[in-house]
Formats: sequence, structure tokens, C-alpha cells
Amino acid sequence: MTKGNINVSVENIFPLIKKFLYSDHEIFLRELISNATDATLKLKHLTSIGEAKVEYGNPKIEVKIDKENKTLHIIDQGIGMTAEEVEKYINQVAFSGAEEFLEKYKDTAKDAGIIGHFGLGFYSAFMVAEKVEIITKSYKDEPAVRWICDGSPEFTLEETADKTERGTEIILHIAEDSTEFLEEGKIRELLLKYNKFMPVPIKFGTKTHTLPLPENAPEDAVAETEEVDNIINNPTPAWTIAPSELTNEDYMKFYHELYPMQFEEPLFNIHLNVDYPFNLTGILFFPKLNNNLNIEKDKIQLYQNQVFVTDEVKGIVPDFLMLLRGVIDSPDIPLNVSRSYLQADGAVKKISSYITKKVADKMSSLINENREDYEKKWNDIKVVIEYGIVTEEKFAEKSDKFTLYPTTDGKYFLWSELEEKIKPNQTDKDGNLIVLYASNADEQHSYIQAAKDKGYEVLLLDSPIIPHVIQKLETSKEKISFARVDADHINNLIKKDEPVISKLNETEKESLKKYVEESINDKKFTVQLEDLDSTDAPFTITQPEFMRRMKDMQATGGGGMFGMGGFPEMYNLVVNSNSEFADQILKAENTEEKSGLIQHALDLAKLSQNLLKGKELTDFIQRSYKQLEK
Repeated sequence: MTKGNINVSVENIFPLIKKFLYSDHEIFLRELISNATDATLKLKHLTSIGEAKVEYGNPKIEVKIDKENKTLHIIDQGIGMTAEEVEKYINQVAFSGAEEFLEKYKDTAKDAGIIGHFGLGFYSAFMVAEKVEIITKSYKDEPAVRWICDGSPEFTLEETADKTERGTEIILHIAEDSTEFLEEGKIRELLLKYNKFMPVPIKFGTKTHTLPLPENAPEDAVAETEEVDNIINNPTPAWTIAPSELTNEDYMKFYHELYPMQFEEPLFNIHLNVDYPFNLTGILFFPKLNNNLNIEKDKIQLYQNQVFVTDEVKGIVPDFLMLLRGVIDSPDIPLNVSRSYLQADGAVKKISSYITKKVADKMSSLINENREDYEKKWNDIKVVIEYGIVTEEKFAEKSDKFTLYPTTDGKYFLWSELEEKIKPNQTDKDGNLIVLYASNADEQHSYIQAAKDKGYEVLLLDSPIIPHVIQKLETSKEKISFARVDADHINNLIKKDEPVISKLNETEKESLKKYVEESINDKKFTVQLEDLDSTDAPFTITQPEFMRRMKDMQATGGGGMFGMGGFPEMYNLVVNSNSEFADQILKAENTEEKSGLIQHALDLAKLSQNLLKGKELTDFIQRSYKQLEK
């Protein structure tokens, strides 16, 4: 029997491991099963190149709880270790056997799936165990050995006849403060969280399997049952399979495997697969988002060689794609030793850029393959696309190929199609192309109708970040301006070189404006006289484009610029000086009659903008009923 001290550079590394290195104690199981997987895949590689003269077979990893003895067992049928290898790999903390293996077999082992970055992984066992045993037998013809350590730097290592088959068994003697890890439910939860897609089958207990009845079985026949291994993981998840071998049903099945509580089908998926200049595979799913920016993020899961790492993927996945769901798996993502934190690095930026490009390419192919279907899905995906336009320059540059601009009539245009459609009619006297839009087809119906009466197209842009999108488009495209249909009278939104006919002289206009301002006496409203068509509404309330847009941008973040804080409510009251109503105000016999007419017209204008509320609305209704009684 050998006794000795583990080669560590501090008096006792175990308290450091327990308190500082791993913030989350439960990941010990992830680390130990990762090691068992490595040992199994190493053996697979060595047998495939003829170096290990043994039968690989169908190895699995087994996890067992022994409540009576307060132990947890992790057993593999992998490469095993000799006494010399235990001395080398276990007794010298942070010396990674997987790293050395990869270096030795770098030309043949690059696709073996061996993790190989985390030499301290085994020692995470001491976060939950007061004593750890290793019983291991190498694939080489050498005796099995037993290693025991109680959490101090001291260990014992001796030959044992207890193990006759190749592989390694780790026995954790669970500490009193960690007995939760002797509960079946807790271990199952951890296996499903971290090891659900590990590449080697993981057995956790058994389950009853019902055998199929023979075709000629009598009606009252009872099917036989048998106890079979309960394999808790899926060793070949969809992202590890070539896209050409997967059907749409396979993708949907995998989606529900990832998110068992999601009952709605995703709209489509993007299969990621790159091996240069970094290795990355994965599948991203577009869920139905509509206008919802507040859905739960952190739904994309990050794996490293099929080991779950985290669902906090900020930095790897561009911010606008955090609304998606799915999996990303890459051995090249730099994590700290406990795999808990992403380390900033050039590879991360490259990965983020690749994912952005891949999503843009997918959008382009979807709209080209089936425009009708893409249009049907637009309302459910537009938030992601628009968010990308605002936040990712590379994505914005490609976006004209797949960003749709829907109209209030239910038509959809790409930018080039929209330009071609509206340029002849919606170019103003200064040569600027004016894009009219509404944010709510019902609330802005009268304004939309006024624009349509002039033959203008009105877009329906109703997502919460549309003010930011518009700002981006106006700065990136030449001589383009967006105007919401209720920002001003339609004649002022697209100004043309057309003669203006005025029924009133300047003195009458000044009087009319004075009467209206005195009757309203509300600082929120700026009175604006316009010589409009006599059939246009007498009073129209508009909200200046700049102020309203800044207010909308502030509501979704980014509008609190210039130190302005909250934006005040400000409106223009456009008075049609050519209307019959303007004449009626001027001809009214006294101030009270003028004021009554003006107040009633203002209330009607407010009503059309959903601004008439509370006491004002009650008074208006009562006044209207009294007029009906006359």
C-alpha cells in the first residue's frame, strides 16, 4: 500500500475548492460524469486506432445511490487507470489527463469529443463528500487499485481484488451538510439538467417495460413486463446529427425535449454547423413572439461537448437573438475553470458574428423559398428582426432582403418594393420620400383614411421598438423621412407645390385663432390654422412627430436623451380655416356661443384621438344628449 501527500501548492486546497472555486455545489455530478464520459470516449478512440486491444462494446455510465451507507456511486466502463496513472492524474491537482491525451493524439483525437480543459473537475467531489474513493482498473493488463482521500492532502493507494472489469468507480461518502444528494429526486434533477445530452448512455436505476403482445394474442391477454435499464439521457441529440438526416418532425420532437412545458410549436429553426475558424454546432428555434419584448430570456442553452454549462449566453449570442430558444454547443467557448463564467475573448466575438450571419442568411432563404408563408409569420418574428436592425450593424446591412413593411390594407413590401410603389406619389416638393405609417389601425382610422383618399400607402408599424427602427432607417438611407399619419394634417405631412386657396382674409384668421385659443386655454395644445379643403374636418388633433417619437423611444429605452427626462404631452390643434364651421364660429353672436361651438368641436377631435376621458367625457355626453332634445 502506498501513502503520501497530494501534490498541492497550498496547505489544503479542499476548503478553497469548496468555498471559492465552484459557486454551485451541485455541479460536482456534472464534473464526475464528464470525467466518466471522457474515459469512455478515450477508450473508443484507442480501440478505433488499434492501440487498445480490447472490445469496446456498448459501455454506459451508471449512477447509484446507497442511502444506507450514505454513498453515491458513479461507475464507468471506460479506459480506467493504473496505479501510476492515479499517482499522476489524481495526486497532482490541476494536471489534466484529458489535456495530455489530446496532445498525444492530437492528429486523431480532435473529433473524439473529449472535454479536456478542467483538471480540477474531480476535486469538486469534495464539496459534498467527506471522503472519496476511486476503484479503477485500466484497459491495460494491470491490477485494479483503490485510492482513498478524506479531504485532507493525505491519501492511500493500494491494489485491490474488488474490481475485475475495466473502468472506474467513484464512491462519494456524502457529508452531513449535503445529504440532499442522497435523494433520488435530486440526483435525477441534476442528471436531467446537466447530462441530458451526454454522448454516453447514463443509467439511473431501472424501469418497467411492457412487452408488445403477439398479433394473434387473445383479447383478454395481459402483456408481460420486464425490468430494463433506465437510461436518463439522449446520447445523440438533434444538433449532433447532420441536417440532411433530420425531418421537420425530428426538429419539433427535439424542441419539446428541450422545453417540455412549451406546448406551442416554434415557427422554424436554424441549424448551426461550423468547424472553422472555431467549432460550433447547435439549433436555434424561432418561437411565436408577436410584439412581446418581455418574454423570459435565457432560453438558449450552452453546451460544451454535450455537457450543459449555462443558459446565460449573453456575449455568445447577439442580444437581439436572446429572444430565441435552442442549443449552442462549442468546445471553443472560453470558460473559467468551474465553467460558470464566460471569459471575454476574440473567439466569442467570432461566434457571435457567425450566428448573426447565419440567422440573416436563413431569413433570406425563407422569404425566397415561400414568400406567402413568410408573410404569415411576419407578425410573430418581426420583433427579433427589428431588434437586430437597431442593435447589430452587420445584420442591419443584410436586412433589406428579408424585412417586411406591412400596410394597413394587409399588403407586405420589401424596402425596394415599397420605394418603387410610393416614390411617384409620396415624394414631397423638396425631393424627400415620405413614408407614412400608423401604429394602431383602429385608433388612427380617420387619419389613415385621409391619407388613402389622396392615394397614399400607409404602413402598419406597431412593434414596441419601431421608433428606434425608424430612426435607424432615416439615418442609414438618403432623403427618407417617416411620419405617423396623425403627426400633422396630411397636406403638411407630404408638402406639394400646390396652390392654396383661402376663404378668410388675414384679419378673420387672426380673430378665429384668438377665439379658439381663448376658449381652449390649455397649454398642451398649440393652435395651428390651415387652409384645407372645405370637406376636411374642422378640428384635427395631431401630435408632433419628433416629440411623440422621443416619448415612444423613452418608453422602450433610449429616449431619455438630452437630459430632458419625461416628455410632456404636447399636441397641435389644426383648425381648418376653409371649413363651414370656421365661418360659424366667426358669425356666432356672442362669446358664450363661440366658446360652446369650439369646445364641442375640440371634444369631438379629442374623441377621435382617444383623449377624451373622465369628467370631460361625461360632460360631453350630457351636452350631446341635451342637443338631441332640442
